[in-house]
Amino acid sequence: MNKLMTMTRQFRDDENGAAMVEYSILIGIIAVASIMTVIAIGAWVSGRFTDLCAGLDAHPTGTCSSAGGGS
Repeated sequence: MNKLMTMTRQFRDDENGAAMVEYSILIGIIAVASIMTVIAIGAWVSGRFTDLCAGLDAHPTGTCSSAGGGS
């Protein structure tokens, strides 16, 4: 009976499981924040490339508006 009481006290006082849950939640929060950051940066870069492509399409290759030349 004494051994059962000792095992019960050890189980009650053991905090390894609680610490593991806390670390798991922390890792989950960090993972979600990292994924959201990568998605946000990807959207920003995609917008920049879209603007660049639109700007390049607005100026055809055959004309040279900044050089002032032409025939």
